[in-house]
Amino acid sequence: MDTLAIAWSNLTSIPVLIFLLAIVASRISESVKLPDSIYQGIAIFLLLGIGLKGGHAIKVADHSDVIGPAVGALALGIVIPLLAYWLLTLTRRFNQVDRGSLAAHYGSTSLVTFTAGLVMLESIGQFVEPFVAALLAIMEIPGIVVGVYLGTRGTAGLTSKRETFKEIFFGKTVFLLIAGLVVGFVAPEASYEKVEPFFVALQPGILALFLLQLGVMVGSRLESLREGGWWLPVFAIVMPVVGGTIGALTGVALGMSVGGATMLAVLAASASYIAAPAAVSLAMPKANLSISLSASLGMTFPFNLIVGLPLYLSLATWFSEVVR
Repeated sequence: MDTLAIAWSNLTSIPVLIFLLAIVASRISESVKLPDSIYQGIAIFLLLGIGLKGGHAIKVADHSDVIGPAVGALALGIVIPLLAYWLLTLTRRFNQVDRGSLAAHYGSTSLVTFTAGLVMLESIGQFVEPFVAALLAIMEIPGIVVGVYLGTRGTAGLTSKRETFKEIFFGKTVFLLIAGLVVGFVAPEASYEKVEPFFVALQPGILALFLLQLGVMVGSRLESLREGGWWLPVFAIVMPVVGGTIGALTGVALGMSVGGATMLAVLAASASYIAAPAAVSLAMPKANLSISLSASLGMTFPFNLIVGLPLYLSLATWFSEVVR
């Protein structure tokens, strides 16, 4: 399947179509918005499901195959926010705190973009190393930590180091991912097989519901996209392409499959709008979160969902052919 066919298949997939229709619907009425309790429940379902699948995969995989990608993911979690912060210094539009906030959001990862990437690759029969869910957990933390450091260095520091790092390491996103990984790793094969139809097989349908809510959220934030000026949309599109390119090349260099390198690219290109906002609001209360959320959720997320995913697959395929 060529790039255009994959892109069209992704664009016309049910989750993406629901996301786009939700944006349109939100401009007319917010009645399609999910109740907050259901939205939170779906997030918990996806986090636990991905964690369980990743933990089980690590248990049955050759651990020597996991070490390289894990180290690569950790390195990307440090390099990406540094690169994001540097790019933002090219303009005087943002102060140090807002640059650090944006760096933390782009250094961290998006669970939904990751899940959408898996669904796309599975739909075209592309093999992906099952342990890639562990890479999501590995990259979630360092990006936020580096972004917070960059945004607060040389200042009075964090408002409350204990509370900030408690949120980073034990917030819902990281805690549930790690908990799922541990449970999936420890649980016997027979026990995992009993819950797999629920936590794994249902993910594409549950993802569509999650994207319905995110579409409404994006649609309601369209006006706020102007806050960062013309530089913000440029950054919100350029940064994921740069991160995705680095991620795809790293995955191929580490010997991952085309699908695995694609998912590493997706992680490097994604931007957090769940874990990072909570941590940043504690660490940097003066940061303008509306700018970071407008960029990560309002621009980067739709770009990745519609254009980015097939682009990163093409990059991983091309790098694989060149390097190998």
